[in-house]
Amino acid sequence: MLIATNGRGYELKRPTKPAVGTMLANLRLGNEYLILERRDEEREGDWYIQVWFRDNNTYQLEYRNGVPAEHYQTRTVSQEKVLQALLGWMLDKPNWRESFMWTNIGHMFASASDGEDEPTA
Repeated sequence: MLIATNGRGYELKRPTKPAVGTMLANLRLGNEYLILERRDEEREGDWYIQVWFRDNNTYQLEYRNGVPAEHYQTRTVSQEKVLQALLGWMLDKPNWRESFMWTNIGHMFASASDGEDEPTA
């Protein structure tokens, strides 16, 4: 199941494209992040994409494919590019990553114990 959560703790199950767009557009101080997470009991690991609206009006975008070693990050000033990435990930489109230069930050999570590894936003 797909779940969207924002910085105020609002959680939306099975979010629509317009809902994700609205949640992204509402990022600001006190509501700095949005996480889209796939929760499936048959699928091990953490599967999510998240965005953090930073103090300098940039967006920090991250995604994880199951394990800490597969955790990537990028930054952009473009809300539209972030929205396209979020929707592409949400809809399982194969080319959603192509608009960015991604950095693997999995090493930042290598020392985390099982169960302590949470989204960074």
